[in-house]
Amino acid sequence: MAVLVTGGLGYIGSHTVVELINNGFEVIIVDDLSNSEKFILKNIEEITGKKPIFYPFDLKRRELLSQVFDAHQIEGCINFAASKAVGESQVKPVDYYENNLFTLINILQEFKERGVSNFIFSSSCTVYGQAEKMPIDENTPLKLPESVYGKTKQMGEEILIDFAKAYNRRISLLRYFNPIGAHPSGKLGELPLGVPNNLIPYVTQTAAGIREKLNIWGDDYDTADGTAIRDYIYVVDLAKAHVSALKRLLESSEETMVDIFNLGTGKGSSVLEVVKAFETANDVKIPYQICAKREGDITVAYANADKAEKELHWKSETSLEESLRTVWKWQQYLDSRTV
Repeated sequence: MAVLVTGGLGYIGSHTVVELINNGFEVIIVDDLSNSEKFILKNIEEITGKKPIFYPFDLKRRELLSQVFDAHQIEGCINFAASKAVGESQVKPVDYYENNLFTLINILQEFKERGVSNFIFSSSCTVYGQAEKMPIDENTPLKLPESVYGKTKQMGEEILIDFAKAYNRRISLLRYFNPIGAHPSGKLGELPLGVPNNLIPYVTQTAAGIREKLNIWGDDYDTADGTAIRDYIYVVDLAKAHVSALKRLLESSEETMVDIFNLGTGKGSSVLEVVKAFETANDVKIPYQICAKREGDITVAYANADKAEKELHWKSETSLEESLRTVWKWQQYLDSRTV
């Protein structure tokens, strides 16, 4: 059974490709390598013993996407192809709307014309904005997100819900909290190009001496230590949730289906707690400095993931410290490649 994985050489995409292959799926990757590198494909093959089919192009090129659908009997899609930096989205809003929405619409046009169902959307807890109550469950009212990135995720969800209802298709909206960590092999992980926008790669690059200091964006939030709180979920646990969600869609007898799941640990950790956990897990000190808050960042967000446990038979199982050990192994692998 062939599954299209867009953005499949990216951070979450590459880990999900490994889990799909390990579960017997044929994987077809489309990735323009704007946020990844070609060696990730080789590493996927080394980990799984199988090389996925790979097409290097931008999904905004609909004619190339059509050729992929012509060449393969695609039974479903997991869509990771999106720009994802909150801060960057505030200064490049048009680029984010174009990339995150046009690519989605192109895939759905192919689904519509070819009668394909089973679509999984890489969404985000940012669709909730700053929720009034914690933990956040799937019935928490959506607010206008604080960032353009969040708005594109909310719009993407609306497009998909309308698509499912109009054309009788099955979709799953997976709202991630904060993915961290790397594959236990040390051969897959987050690969930021330039200065990292996410906390963990900034931590590891600081630990490795690539960055002089970690920038902590704000210490005057209304939290115990003044730093923002997030729900940090291990990326391999997150990847396994995609396989569970895909199997649920494929096995369903319902013609029209809209699944929505929060994917997180159910526990919030502050930025300073994460830094200290990294230091403890890897016996490395992280120099840091406090900077002004970033526009678009919220104070606190952590998940109620009970629905995923009940309906997907999935839950996050990996501790924060274990996740942070894997990410240091990944950073050391990257350092060895540049020597």
